[in-house]
Amino acid sequence: MEIERWERSEEISDAEKKVIQEIWSRVYANCEDVGVSILIRFFVNFPSAKQYFSQFKHMEDPLEMERSLQLRKHARRVMGAINTVVENLNDSEKVSSVLALVGKAHALKHKVEPIYFKKLTGVMLEVIAEEYPSEFTPEAHGAWTKMKTLIYTHVTAAYKEVGWAQ
Repeated sequence: MEIERWERSEEISDAEKKVIQEIWSRVYANCEDVGVSILIRFFVNFPSAKQYFSQFKHMEDPLEMERSLQLRKHARRVMGAINTVVENLNDSEKVSSVLALVGKAHALKHKVEPIYFKKLTGVMLEVIAEEYPSEFTPEAHGAWTKMKTLIYTHVTAAYKEVGWAQ
């Protein structure tokens, strides 16, 4: 699985890290609600992703999803993992190890196709941009695009490491 040029993780500058962390502090203050919004949009836009979730794979109604305790719990876990990455942007080893754990668990235990991480991080950017439009400047968008790519490349590297075969 060769990484396309645009999928390679670009270095995130110190200024970009600061922008990511500032926006994230606002996002994470509403962690569960934003996380639920991200997951609902993800499942509405990519319904095939629900196949990996026995508790809510048959839910079609976004309101039903919003009320699901299992979906809320998963949203908190996703947001917690992203929070750990954001908090440790200056520690590349910590970022790598956190995302490797996420990647390996999703490859080996949950058998999730890695493309869903690209889709999920794209939805994450859409929701953050909509929820925080005044902060999501073109510079912020560029920084968050690098963050999205960092997450995807590290997670898929873990898939490759465990011998994931599509």
